Amino acid sequence: MGEDAPGVRRRPAGVLVVSGRLAGKAALVTGGGGGIGAATAALFCAEGAKVLLVDRDAEALERTAAAIRAQMPDAGVQVLAADVADPAAATQAAARCQQAFGRTDILVNNASMRNYSAFADATPEEWQAVVAVNMVGNANFCRAALPALRAAGRGAIVNVSSCYAVKGRKGMALYDATKAAMIAMTRTLAFEEAGNGLRVNVVCPGSTLTDFHIQRTKAAGKSVEELKTQRQDTSLLGRWAEPKEIAYPILWLASDEASFITGTTLVVDGGLHIK
Repeated sequence: MGEDAPGVRRRPAGVLVVSGRLAGKAALVTGGGGGIGAATAALFCAEGAKVLLVDRDAEALERTAAAIRAQMPDAGVQVLAADVADPAAATQAAARCQQAFGRTDILVNNASMRNYSAFADATPEEWQAVVAVNMVGNANFCRAALPALRAAGRGAIVNVSSCYAVKGRKGMALYDATKAAMIAMTRTLAFEEAGNGLRVNVVCPGSTLTDFHIQRTKAAGKSVEELKTQRQDTSLLGRWAEPKEIAYPILWLASDEASFITGTTLVVDGGLHIK
């Protein structure tokens, strides 16, 4: 047989795998200190992108960047410790991405804030705090990145919402309402930016075994193994998702493989929303 085509590599079993899907591109990923954001950054780097990670937890950012570099010594990954709720953070991040990489092709709005107050108990201050991150913060990053994304010619925004934006539950009114707002924001932005060659889509993850859940479980004196049994009845697949299982759909929507997809809501929840 002849040589493989450029951008194709072989696994030991002989299965062809396309690689370099983001070669030459630069991405800005919020909430990159762990979980879905960290998994997305690692996958983007593996596919040839340079990535700027933003998170308010500076130590978590450094751990994520170090882990990526350990696996891929030549990875173009940089970090910026900043609070997404701060309007100045979006401007700073957009400028930093341009300075570091000379371009911005992809924005992944993954940062989010949780709140466990019941609707009847949530205070105006609690609402404002969650809205500042999950709605206004993400909107600020979109606005700040738009000039560079438009200049890229084939830019992509992937917003990370939640399956509970499309399926009801109790006890998470603030989080779920703001995640639903991200879907509406995605559709509007897709309409407004289509003429600029910019695609905008949203991924709605289900229960994902992120660092947040693991640390919260340990703080409550429970084991991770016990945590893993808590989602056996909340999806058709009967388990948690691994962060990389959410990162792959994000990668696909960010890549040119999804070049005819915009304004779309992709639910990645193991079938939870149809139970």
